Amino acid sequence: MNFLSLTAVELKKIRRSGILWILLIPVCLIWLTSVSNADINFTMGNEGISPENNFFIQSFMGYAWFMYPASIVISTVMMVQTERKNKGILKMLALPVPAARLCLVKFFVLLLLAAVQILVMTLAYFPSAAIASHMQDYPFMLPVLDIVREAGRIYLSSIPMAAFFWMLAVCIQTPIFSMGAGMGSIVPSVLFINTKFWFAYPMCYPFLMTASRMHEQAANMGTFGFDLIPFIPVAAGLTVVCLLIACIRFGQAERR
Repeated sequence: MNFLSLTAVELKKIRRSGILWILLIPVCLIWLTSVSNADINFTMGNEGISPENNFFIQSFMGYAWFMYPASIVISTVMMVQTERKNKGILKMLALPVPAARLCLVKFFVLLLLAAVQILVMTLAYFPSAAIASHMQDYPFMLPVLDIVREAGRIYLSSIPMAAFFWMLAVCIQTPIFSMGAGMGSIVPSVLFINTKFWFAYPMCYPFLMTASRMHEQAANMGTFGFDLIPFIPVAAGLTVVCLLIACIRFGQAERR
């Protein structure tokens, strides 16, 4: 079986598992909260940021810091447990396909799930901004290109993080420990973006993107830039290392 046919099989499993419906919950919570508290955006004038930019950035910041990473953690654990349930993974390993390829296919599907989350989050912005604009009698809508560009930055920066979470899910057999390790690694991301070694902690990458955007728009908050070097080389290296470990460990316990 080639990569595409294996991906098609995995997507069928995802469709039956109900993961997609679970991933919609964080998006709904974020935008319901943002719309209901839209008036708070008018209190940020002292920071030098406009209400429409604050409405957008604060919503995406909350999502990028915890909701989005947590959704990826849940996705990884559910994907692995779907295979381990009823020993379905043994059937997979019995196929004339290298275990590493199966592992990479599943990671690719995980990235597709992450892309769907970001797409839904982005699409939900427009009706949310329209409703908030009507409620507050103020135009909260930003240009489409700005929204798409920021969503793209968050998604691309989350790939190393997704690789790390996938490695945890593959290596840690107990679901609760795997999920606990993943969730526990998310919280310190707020602290790591303020250190010199932030680039070594992939869980802070998505949050860093939105924090950087916040400082770009808020004239009185100072600068919060980041250098592409060593960011990109380290991020690429961490992704490769995590995937390599996951490929080596995938199905190892079941083959014993």
